[in-house]
Amino acid sequence: MDALLVGADSLGTIPEVLRSYGIRIARHVCGRNVAHQRRAPLPGRPDVLILLTDFLGHNVMRHYRDRAAAQGIPVLACRRSATAVEQRLRHHGWRPQP
Repeated sequence: MDALLVGADSLGTIPEVLRSYGIRIARHVCGRNVAHQRRAPLPGRPDVLILLTDFLGHNVMRHYRDRAAAQGIPVLACRRSATAVEQRLRHHGWRPQP
């Protein structure tokens, strides 16, 4: 399963947490670059969109959330910490891969 992560300059241990759930980071967009804030389509066709909200403006979040909704892609929004990402995954019914 591929994920598009939006927000944060550095991901810390988030990639390891996602790997334990069978999720691969297909692309990471920091959201600071002006080009990332324009009305462009989502890069690629991810299976899930993860918004790291403490590093994103409202307009950028809305843009990515609306694009994902139009394509039927689930969206997870959480703070930029491995614990917050794992809690959000569990909340939405995801379980770690054995």
